[in-house]
Amino acid sequence: MSALDLDLDADLAAERAHLASSRAALARMRARAEALFSTGDQVAGDAYAAETLGRTLARRVAELADDPSTPLFFGRLDFGPGPGEASAATGSDESGDGPGGWHGEHAGRRYHVGRRHVTDDRGEPLVLDWRAPVSRSFYRASARDPQGVAVRRRFGFSGGALTSFEDERLDRGEELGTTSRILTAEIERPRVGPMRDIVATIQPEQDELVRADLGDSICVQGAPGTGKTAVGLHRAAYLLYLHRERLRRSGVLIVGPNRAFLSYIAAVLPALGEVEVEQATVEDLVGRVPVRAVDDPAVAAVKHDARMAEVLRRAVDAHLGEPTEPIMVSDGSFRWRIGLDPLHRILEETRRERLPHATGRERVRARVVALLQRQAEARRAESPSDAWLRRMGRATPVTAFLDAVWPALTPEGLLHRLLTDADLLATAADGLLTPAEQALLRGVAAPDPAPAPAAATDPATAGAAAPRPARRPAGAGTKLGRTPKATKWTAADAVLIDEAAGLIERPGGFGHVVVDEAQDLSPMQCRVIARRSEHGSVTLLGDLAQGTAPWATADWRESLRHLGKPDAVVVPLTVGFRVPAAVVAFANRLLPALAVDVPPAESLRRDGALDLRTVDDLTAATVAEVHAALGFDGSVAVIAADDAVGGLRAALAAAGVATATVDEPAAAARVTVVPATLVKGLEYDHVIVVEPAAIVAAEPRGLNRLYVVLTRAVSRLAVLHAAPLPAPLG
Repeated sequence: MSALDLDLDADLAAERAHLASSRAALARMRARAEALFSTGDQVAGDAYAAETLGRTLARRVAELADDPSTPLFFGRLDFGPGPGEASAATGSDESGDGPGGWHGEHAGRRYHVGRRHVTDDRGEPLVLDWRAPVSRSFYRASARDPQGVAVRRRFGFSGGALTSFEDERLDRGEELGTTSRILTAEIERPRVGPMRDIVATIQPEQDELVRADLGDSICVQGAPGTGKTAVGLHRAAYLLYLHRERLRRSGVLIVGPNRAFLSYIAAVLPALGEVEVEQATVEDLVGRVPVRAVDDPAVAAVKHDARMAEVLRRAVDAHLGEPTEPIMVSDGSFRWRIGLDPLHRILEETRRERLPHATGRERVRARVVALLQRQAEARRAESPSDAWLRRMGRATPVTAFLDAVWPALTPEGLLHRLLTDADLLATAADGLLTPAEQALLRGVAAPDPAPAPAAATDPATAGAAAPRPARRPAGAGTKLGRTPKATKWTAADAVLIDEAAGLIERPGGFGHVVVDEAQDLSPMQCRVIARRSEHGSVTLLGDLAQGTAPWATADWRESLRHLGKPDAVVVPLTVGFRVPAAVVAFANRLLPALAVDVPPAESLRRDGALDLRTVDDLTAATVAEVHAALGFDGSVAVIAADDAVGGLRAALAAAGVATATVDEPAAAARVTVVPATLVKGLEYDHVIVVEPAAIVAAEPRGLNRLYVVLTRAVSRLAVLHAAPLPAPLG
């Protein structure tokens, strides 16, 4: 064995010892947190303080959990000597800002970079959090700009065991870049189970987005495999690290396209120590009412149109009235009177403030009571009690006045009346919706032969029948603000109810919102998110080429306008690290037919495999291909048109192959049979696409759906077809 081999073995042994010490230190940190948690109720001053302390300590215990199958650190930074100091590597005396010299506080220091901060008993760092300012150099230092780093070391792991390392001598101009063996192995590691974090492989252009300021809203147009989802999740983790207390109060929200996607990404943030991030679909956010009916596609298209926001605003304003007589309030032996002029002034002042409707109603009440209070003070020469003020606010003449000029509304009641009262709808939609569109909303025959909007498919309810919601005419024995129990709401109605709620109530918000697969949001769905990020920032993630909803956007500026962030910067990511180049090139053939202006994706992966095969028996060929795929490591997905999934799964079961659905735990089976409509955002090592022509024919934007399907493979793609491939692929 050579001296070099002995040095490498000694280095590897030292790094393994450091890993063991770091894990032991993390265990001690958690043990201390658990001990504090168990005794926290004894040191808290009261029940509220005890509860608050308990939540804080429980969160701290969860944050310090260690996963032995995950490396605690993945890199190391050795900073060069400061001015006038001899380099340990070369013995030279270099100074300044060039290679080998560093004026910063980290000169001569060594840091291990990992997923969380770990300290020894003296408080000295054993592992530095990847989000710490100094860790930035791990991702951005280069031979051209070493940033004071002499050596950058990357570690190879198998499970949680350290197996290898490689060094880049940036002080000598040596940089591996994309030829790094360890970096490549980590990127190409098989995708088994839920999505993993990418802290070990973040690229400089991704790191710049991850570390963007909290106040900045950004939109990432990311081609398949460019890591846009990971960028959004890691930005959330970075912001929580940098602004923990602020975001702990206001919260961070992750919005995904469906539950399968949220389940797939659910493990990323906890792996980084962030356990208090809310995840939801748009349907979850608007879940005030149960969805028990399905709109006709043409009706859904109108309801998702941005014009409906103004229609609803007008509908609220249509309920406002003008006073017709003074208010007379009896108070013992006195009668207080408020004339028409001051009442008109109160209403005008309140309308100018453009408050939520319910807040405006209470503001009018408060101003009326204030006028009564002034009269009482002038007569009695003393201020009335709080009980007197509350009694005046509830007095029958006051509440009758409010009900006449500023009635109480509920979001459900407002929408129900709008969709059942032809006069109210005509008033609110005047100049905005055509008579034919109004007729569609009311579920009646169009009053003229004007064409209805183009048919579309509501992705939240695709495939179901389309009965009209059960309605009753306004005023048919129901109080204003209530809806009949027989009302059956649709998914699009739920979005409109949320819009109405924003007009009536003051909605809560989040400090930061990450929205993935945002290209499929309708204007009204964008407004759902805008209400929850009005005073916060947004990270918008998506790919215009993957837009499959009937209202999918073709221009990010339009979506950003509806989100209330028109000035957000749009950043394209075009270089992919996950999808092999052969697969990307094949899928890119579809781009000219998708009617979107996006740059073609590129890939640094040259391994991968693409297999296009014409077969006579699709089912038999699929079973054979699955058996072949199981000979490789990693996950396997069979993706087909939705109506073909059941038969394929049954055939695989008959052949002795266990399969899972996207809703089942990742450990349920290595093979997942996925409907084409649910595969967005997911990744699998080996993807088998069954009959592309059927996937395209299943929906109006079928070519976009096929583009999504083809780009789910991160190692091998097999395309099986009996019918001819869609023309753009030929």
